[in-house]
Amino acid sequence: MFGLDDGIAGLSNATTLLVVVAVSVLLGLRHAGDPDHLTAVTAMIAGRSERATRHAARLGLTWGLGHATSLFVFGVPVVLYSAYLPKPVQDAAETAVGCLIVALALALLIRWRRGSYRYPAHAHPKGRNPWQAYAIGLVHGMGGTAGVGLLLLATIQSRGLALAALALFASCTAISMTVLSAGFGVALSAAPVRRSFHRLAPALGIASLVFGIWYALGAQGLVPYVL
Repeated sequence: MFGLDDGIAGLSNATTLLVVVAVSVLLGLRHAGDPDHLTAVTAMIAGRSERATRHAARLGLTWGLGHATSLFVFGVPVVLYSAYLPKPVQDAAETAVGCLIVALALALLIRWRRGSYRYPAHAHPKGRNPWQAYAIGLVHGMGGTAGVGLLLLATIQSRGLALAALALFASCTAISMTVLSAGFGVALSAAPVRRSFHRLAPALGIASLVFGIWYALGAQGLVPYVL
């Protein structure tokens, strides 16, 4: 989806601070909506019922903070020195993202097979804790670092301004993931969804599994990779 990123980044001529700030915020908000991000977060919070919104927002925040940490740590060398991660490392990070999505999907399917999502549930499904979500975000953030750095370098000439934009981008991604995750929590905690989630879970799990496999294979160049 870097075509949309290019369009947003092209709005900035790297001379107006307000425009750079606006572009960085837009990139952060847009990046949080990537299919791989949404798939991972949905799989993490699926099946929660009690306090689902609060739990989802907490997971989204810690996931986003992990993602933002990777974006900033690995983005700084790109902004300052045009020092990108070696392509094999970038490919490995993207592959790891796909594998994480596969693992989350399999965990969801296993919980469904054990009857954890039957309504009314007798046992509350065990979800991801914040530290696990942060670790997943760290790995996930590495996968998009090169593209983000390239966009910022292509539109911002001042290194100081580029660093500030990178920090804004990372922060807005974390905030957006918190809001989006809370929204998923609201949707998944609705009574009609809870009552029918046992039937929805396998479809969600299989779709996430297929997406994760495709994402990992795409990172290795084995199938068309268009994200």
